[in-house]
Amino acid sequence: MTDAAQGARIFLIDDHPAVRKGLTLLLTQEAHRVCGEADSAARTYELLPGSGAEIAFLDLSLGDESGLDLIPAICGLGIPVLIYSMHEDGDTIQKARGAGALGYVSKREPEELLLVAVTELLAGRAYLSPRITQGLADSLSVTPPVKTEALLSEREQQLLAMLGQGDGHQDMAAAFGISVRTVETYFNRIIIKLGLEGMKGLRRFAIQNHHSKNGF
Repeated sequence: MTDAAQGARIFLIDDHPAVRKGLTLLLTQEAHRVCGEADSAARTYELLPGSGAEIAFLDLSLGDESGLDLIPAICGLGIPVLIYSMHEDGDTIQKARGAGALGYVSKREPEELLLVAVTELLAGRAYLSPRITQGLADSLSVTPPVKTEALLSEREQQLLAMLGQGDGHQDMAAAFGISVRTVETYFNRIIIKLGLEGMKGLRRFAIQNHHSKNGF
């Protein structure tokens, strides 16, 4: 992965030419390079694989198509996905994160946040902009725990339940015959899928939602 200071190769997926033009100007001013563009799913499948992209900017509204459907395929190419969209509702954010998107920035926020996001994604870290973080927090505060079933695997749900009941990582590892490191890996995945702020945020979420070992 390219060092952020040296710039990154970025592929733009947005059905508005003006948006792509503005993003290109913004990115090139910061030494990044736009290595390709697409305005539809078909063009993305055609052009992205050979583009050498290190990050894909993806709008969730591509005419009559949903960008959500593209996320797994892009991630399958080993390319981190940064959502750049007008959608700020918690349900859409959770779906995007659950599909594999590593970053999410609202189009209603300053474009400079995209540069912050690029730096974070290049370092392998997730990034949610302030409006997206708030949208997710609002959703989690009113969404029944059962909603997480669509995002988490059965094992992830079980481990989150044990965390909510105060069990330690050693106890969890012993219960499922896995290593503590594997438990930590599961929790890192849950944090990304739910858009939480690290282990502290995950533990608070587990406790507040009163998970049981039988699931959600």
